[in-house]
Amino acid sequence: MFGNDADFLLYLHRTHAAELRAEVAAERLARSVSRGTGRTWLGRRQPAGRTGDDRR
Repeated sequence: MFGNDADFLLYLHRTHAAELRAEVAAERLARSVSRGTGRTWLGRRQPAGRTGDDRR
């Protein structure tokens, strides 16, 4: 498959570079997707939750 060490090193470099590009693309996509915290599936805001100290 590889004629010499240079071909093998070039293959490793290209593979690693492709993996890094895929990771960057996944992180960019994760940052671009809005987070739905504080909203229900209907799009309404959730009321503030109660803690145990607030109960009487």
